[in-house]
Amino acid sequence: MRESSSCQDCSLESEGCVSVKMMKFWLLSLLLIQSWCSRCAEAEIFTSIGQMTDLIFTEKELVQSLKEYIRKEESRLVQIKSWASKLDDLTHTATADPEGYLSHPVNAYKLVKRLNTEWAELESLVLQDPADSFISNMSVQRQFFPDEEDEKGAAKALMRLQDTYKLDSESISKGRLPGVTFNALLSVDDCYDMGKTAYNDHDYYHTVLWMQQALKQLDEGEEAVVSKPEVLDYLSYSVYQMGDLHRAIQLTRRLLAVEPTHQRGGANLRYFERLLGKEMRESNTEQPPVAEAPIEFRTYERPVGYLPDRDIYEALCRGEGVKMTTERQKKLFCRYHNGNRNPRLLLAPMKEEDEWDSPRIVRYLDALSDTEIERIKEISKPQLARATVRDPKSGVLTVANYRVSKSTWLAAEDDPVVARVNQRIEDITGLTVETAELLQVANYGVGGQYEPHYDFSRRPFDSALKTDGNRLATYLNYRDEPEAFKSLGTGNRVATFLNYMSDVEAGGATVFTDFGAVVRPRKGTAVFWYNLFRSGEGDYRTKHAACPVLVGSKWVSNKWFHERGQEFRRPCGLTEVD
Repeated sequence: MRESSSCQDCSLESEGCVSVKMMKFWLLSLLLIQSWCSRCAEAEIFTSIGQMTDLIFTEKELVQSLKEYIRKEESRLVQIKSWASKLDDLTHTATADPEGYLSHPVNAYKLVKRLNTEWAELESLVLQDPADSFISNMSVQRQFFPDEEDEKGAAKALMRLQDTYKLDSESISKGRLPGVTFNALLSVDDCYDMGKTAYNDHDYYHTVLWMQQALKQLDEGEEAVVSKPEVLDYLSYSVYQMGDLHRAIQLTRRLLAVEPTHQRGGANLRYFERLLGKEMRESNTEQPPVAEAPIEFRTYERPVGYLPDRDIYEALCRGEGVKMTTERQKKLFCRYHNGNRNPRLLLAPMKEEDEWDSPRIVRYLDALSDTEIERIKEISKPQLARATVRDPKSGVLTVANYRVSKSTWLAAEDDPVVARVNQRIEDITGLTVETAELLQVANYGVGGQYEPHYDFSRRPFDSALKTDGNRLATYLNYRDEPEAFKSLGTGNRVATFLNYMSDVEAGGATVFTDFGAVVRPRKGTAVFWYNLFRSGEGDYRTKHAACPVLVGSKWVSNKWFHERGQEFRRPCGLTEVD
């Protein structure tokens, strides 16, 4: 609302005063939130579902605090209205015959008393601010709030899920996802904000998808803060950026039909029509008439990304292209595994299942108990931080868009459970943990993933692949880590032991893009494979990825073994690829 004068000029019964005050209160709250957000650019809460659960309880506490503020505000307004009603009756009587009214000495006394004392009390009541306790609570809780980067990251995560699992915008907007327990809808304004996030990153492909959805829901009559001209403005220009000039003109004309004075729309239309006229002249064709039919939604071809095996990776995540044949399946068995007669496994051997034959990937059942899982999550949760990768050029650990999760590292000394799990992993694999890395615990958040990568350090790629200005070359070079573990002095990562600490309702599989294997999370189980041949050469078939979590929360922990100390536990073979 627009405030024409100060609140002091309004009558006490004016709802406008209350509305203005409430507006000021909310503006103050938003300023406090934004003030904190500007200092929290590294929070990235969206990358961990485990940490995001705390936000649910934070919001619940704020709602209770808000309801208490409303109760106090309503109580205060009831008192003020009671005063106003009483004084209204009194002044109505007094103004009818002022002299007659004041001729009574009690009336004269009470008038003086009211103006000297009671109106001062009323002034204090009006100036009371029940919002103080709420703002105080907000100040305490806002340190846990997501920031602008979190919101941007969560939006990009939804787009990543959209691409990987081939979900249309309407399915996401209507909450039609596999395995969901709680339904959730996206409003017009939500879809518009998704589109703006993409637009600000010059991602016109996703801008079109989400602005189209916002427009569709507006056309269906859904109420929104954002207007059709605002949606059409972004949509028409993004369609032009996708190379569809005819449709850009069509959408811009619709924009101007709704808002004829839209300056940017008018300028864009003139520009688009000049471009179209030039195309028509060069091709000696006539300009097509303006289409009167309803505007159709279109999906454009998704731009090529930096990931060379993107299509294979995403297809495997959807369960497509899996190369498990009947012949291969015949070679897979299950058995009891006692760790080469390890004393701790003789009476309680592990259940071992073959997941793949070559390279060999095995799964161990009951590798972790529910109690152990909960304890590991409990001690990890306060320490979780955005997972990093090592920049091969600088050697510095840094965050990367291709790895979206939060992780921490646990030493055996941190808790007896960690020591027990380390010992069990050593017993199962027969490899020493003395030179292994600490137990890494990771929690994947909204759309959490780790794109195709190798766990071992690689030699430089063929220089012919590295051409300046090529995003693919940048991607390859980023993963080129010939001396990533030199500072550890323990050699390369020889093997990976991966614990699944949760079930995942949809998505979140581990996929191997070279040979088309899919390993799905099963709580309490673990998978194991070797990254190096016995010769120490890297097994490039072990390139793998963690698919985006579509629905659920994915918890894993892993132990990376290094070469040093394994010389007699896993001796060299006779050939380079043994």
